[in-house]
Amino acid sequence: MIQREIRHWRLSQQPSSPSEPWGKAIGPSGHVKIRSAASGLEQAPVRSGAGRRRVPAAKAPAAAQSGRGSRAMGSQGGGPRATEPGQQLRALFYALPPGESSFHTVEEVPDYVEKSIPFFIAFIGLEFVVSWFQKRKLSGRINDGISSLSLGILSRLPDVLFRSVDLISYIYIWNNYRLFELPWDSPWTWYLTLVGVDFAYYCFHRISHEVNILWAAHQVHHSSEDYNLFTALRQSVLQKYTSWIFNLPMALFIPPSVFAVHLQFNLLYQFWIHTEVINKLGPLEWILNTPSHHRVHHGRNPYCIDKNYGGTLIIWDRIFGTFEAEDAKVVYGLTHPVNSFDPIMLQLRPLAHIWNTFWATPGFCNKLSVIFKGPGWGPGKPRLGLPEEIPVITGKEVLFNPHVPAYLNCYAVVHFVIIVDLYTELLGTVTMLSQGTILLRIGFIILSLTSFGLLMENRKEYLPLVLIEQFISGPKARILEIIRCLVFIGVYKLGHLRSQFSSLGYAYEVLFSLCAAFWVIQLTKRITSSEDKLH
Repeated sequence: MIQREIRHWRLSQQPSSPSEPWGKAIGPSGHVKIRSAASGLEQAPVRSGAGRRRVPAAKAPAAAQSGRGSRAMGSQGGGPRATEPGQQLRALFYALPPGESSFHTVEEVPDYVEKSIPFFIAFIGLEFVVSWFQKRKLSGRINDGISSLSLGILSRLPDVLFRSVDLISYIYIWNNYRLFELPWDSPWTWYLTLVGVDFAYYCFHRISHEVNILWAAHQVHHSSEDYNLFTALRQSVLQKYTSWIFNLPMALFIPPSVFAVHLQFNLLYQFWIHTEVINKLGPLEWILNTPSHHRVHHGRNPYCIDKNYGGTLIIWDRIFGTFEAEDAKVVYGLTHPVNSFDPIMLQLRPLAHIWNTFWATPGFCNKLSVIFKGPGWGPGKPRLGLPEEIPVITGKEVLFNPHVPAYLNCYAVVHFVIIVDLYTELLGTVTMLSQGTILLRIGFIILSLTSFGLLMENRKEYLPLVLIEQFISGPKARILEIIRCLVFIGVYKLGHLRSQFSSLGYAYEVLFSLCAAFWVIQLTKRITSSEDKLH
């Protein structure tokens, strides 16, 4: 499961020396350095060049600097190392050895995750091709794919505004409470960190399934009824605010630069295992988490529930009794499907369910159990609920797949690509934008992703409109799209929204104007039809 990414952040700033004003200090290479008032971290610029983000760096203590020189294995100094395409590809499979991925400071650690985005796209395309040859069908659906990508974008929007939790907390513990210091350039440190990061992930992942309030966040990743590489990008907004705690013990002795590498590698490894086109991998199945093992984890079959929590290694599940081999055909998704493509609904509905259950459950201790015991718990039941209450899989389960016209699928894909363009532009210019503009852009992205979800659902639910004394109704999605298109036109005219490609500005304005007119016509037809029925 892809969930614990190297987070990008914007830090509060203080001068590098008393003579410098609050804000930015120019480093020896002309880059902007930022010091965090809270943690004393000296950091590389958040962005440089063509929007490339950088990973913050801990200012290594003098003891760490002395005796080892300033050499970083495979680094070029002065910032993150530029990786070769072959190295980036191997990083996806955790196949970069210590000699190519050991660095003295966090500043030198490449942003492997961001540089993997082209490989994500390429592998998704390859999965479609292989699936077509294997099964004569594509590996995903447009509605579910857009839903997964929407949840992925939504999960990263807070990082535009707030500090990273993973690395900030880790570096703080390292700077203030470390017990001893393992050598950053030792292969033994590298392999120990691999094991440590994966064990921390196993612990967090297992608790996320066994504690109801944590499951409310994590269930977003399991809500898809498909299992493909899109699903790997389906993430929770809230989960990141609890996962960081499990990494802190390593900060007592493992250098942040080593941790930052493995945090990314553990994350990247879990991308390619979200697929059905790869069968079992022979002897590797005994040690590594594989597509077969992870398919079980995503299943809602009774034999799949709460199994195979490992990230990179499957040995933890074998040791602690949570391993299950793939057997009967796996049916994916939640035991009680959400049946929605609305990203806000998928993020918040489980929390609303816990809230309602909390107040409906009598007794203070029982109320606490609603929060801290398993999602299947109820008064008089075991901590994780009763296995016999898990719905039986009949093989006749029907996917939530509302029929929508072909033009609507095309519409959603085109507009989603535009939102990806706007989102990428936001990431590339965030340090130069006012807080109000950032919030406006985030708000428009959320509005758009919500609208796409409602369009893909094509529900026969209507938003009431009062016209004089008549009760007329129109579809939510149509009204929301009218609002969204008009908001885009206005905000774009005012200069608060921008494309990465300036040449597309006029085309976007024309497109959104035509789309607004189209939805007004559609809504007018709906209202006219309703009036005819009333008469």
